[in-house]
Amino acid sequence: MKAGFVAILGLANAGKSTLLNGLLGEKLAIISPKVQTTRHRIKGIITEQNYQLVISDTPGIIPQTEYKLHEKMMRHVKGAVEDADVAICLVDVNKNWDEIIKVFQSLHIKSPIIIALNKIDKAKQNKIVEAEKFFLQHKWIKAIVPIAAINKQRLDELINQVLLHIPEGEPFYNEEEISDLPTRFFVQELIREKLYTLFEDEIPYQSTVLVTEFKEKQTLIKIAANIIVQRESQKGIIIGEGGRMIKKIGIEARKDIELFLDQKIFLELFVKARDKWRDNDTFLKEYGYH
Repeated sequence: MKAGFVAILGLANAGKSTLLNGLLGEKLAIISPKVQTTRHRIKGIITEQNYQLVISDTPGIIPQTEYKLHEKMMRHVKGAVEDADVAICLVDVNKNWDEIIKVFQSLHIKSPIIIALNKIDKAKQNKIVEAEKFFLQHKWIKAIVPIAAINKQRLDELINQVLLHIPEGEPFYNEEEISDLPTRFFVQELIREKLYTLFEDEIPYQSTVLVTEFKEKQTLIKIAANIIVQRESQKGIIIGEGGRMIKKIGIEARKDIELFLDQKIFLELFVKARDKWRDNDTFLKEYGYH
């Protein structure tokens, strides 16, 4: 049996979370067209008869960090790079390839590198061919696989290329496990996803979510969570006139959480302002950013 660790690396909006979800066949990582949606290293576990892959979705690479939160996000990227038996470097085929290559080289990846050329469903064939030629000239790249993560196109081929570089070994996790992260984490993420969906400008980037209560009762699970924002004025935006927006967040989040948990839930949301929480070590630790 083969068993190993795989890191999915790339710039913001390359499609890393979509790729992880596609490979797992489950929605494990939240998705948004906005940059910096992923803030943690999310490990998804694929177990088949002859292999187990522990695949890490990582935050989008930030060349220049602005906040302590960004520094912690980049630590997740570096940790995934260090652990990886194989690195999938995900490239939006329609972006600047020279810039992307420089970013990947700056990570000093020591494991075998596979370039996954993503979003081929939105590119002309000659563009895809040009991209393959461009990346083939870099000898440190082991393979190039054009994919469309959003519709799972050619993901089997990507897995086959990854397995060529995975060592023989015993599985790290039980076959029924799909992640090493607790349920609370995914509940928080599903609520946070709604902030990215429903709000523009700085709100998604200056907010986070903390589950404060998770009680399993006979007929449902009672969940309470705090939505953390940076300024008092943002509380009013999140709550909305007459509580309209907070109610909408709750309704949409509840649907996804019930689907994820396969159980009815009662969800209660609160909004709290914490000044400059993204640069405060105490707050960052409290909110799960280690």
